Amino acid sequence: MPFEFIRYEKRDRVAYLTIDRPERLNALHPPASAEMRRAFEEFRDDDDVRVAIVTGEGERSFCAGNDLKYHVEHVKPGEPWPDAANTPFAGITDRFTCWKPIIAAINGYAYGGGLELVLACDLAVAADHARFAAPEGRVGLVAAAGGVHRLSRQVPLKAAMRILLTSKPISAQEALQWGIVNEIVPQTELMDAANKLASEIIECAPLSVTASKQMALEGLGVPLEQAMRSTYSEFDKALASPDVLEGPRAFAEKRQPDWKGSSY
Repeated sequence: MPFEFIRYEKRDRVAYLTIDRPERLNALHPPASAEMRRAFEEFRDDDDVRVAIVTGEGERSFCAGNDLKYHVEHVKPGEPWPDAANTPFAGITDRFTCWKPIIAAINGYAYGGGLELVLACDLAVAADHARFAAPEGRVGLVAAAGGVHRLSRQVPLKAAMRILLTSKPISAQEALQWGIVNEIVPQTELMDAANKLASEIIECAPLSVTASKQMALEGLGVPLEQAMRSTYSEFDKALASPDVLEGPRAFAEKRQPDWKGSSY
């Protein structure tokens, strides 16, 4: 089934998901979120791709969040967002597990749900003109697609409260200072920077990468000692893979490793 509101492409083991609603500043409505969910599930299940990069069409906006025009036409007070039970906002902000890395390439506004999408990604590169905000309070809403919870976990609490309670935008530099993004580059260099990050991940053993992501994220919610003694499915796969010997062998032989990315 073709996509109407996004583009999904694969090149050199990288999946590219582009929100393609520039006339709405790449704001999302439930049909667009459903397409994103389908694309991210395809990425998760495709052994030919190792990393995903998500961005927005154009140079103005990564994602302006909830499509408020659609919201006014379809949402009633006290009722859930249409199809919310089946499709979380942007496809990955809730009820989505994927141990492959996802990179946000932020090409402009990351407001509301756009900020929540950034927070749901593992890494983020921002154009220097990008802006970030949780403006829900100014339109009678709440950053309920993970924003209130992820933001307070990923940045200092006082910084999170400033963003959430004032609804005022912050600059790319402030986002870098607080750890919302990893890097700031000029707009013309944005995709090159995201691709470089993806390439650096792909140089590593696939199962080492997925194990590291799973262990880091699942271990966040428990005490350190418990996290270190927990069982992780991706770690078990990594230990059972020929890559556990290929890496040291390639190092000793001074050559590039030939990763298999699978168990024996």
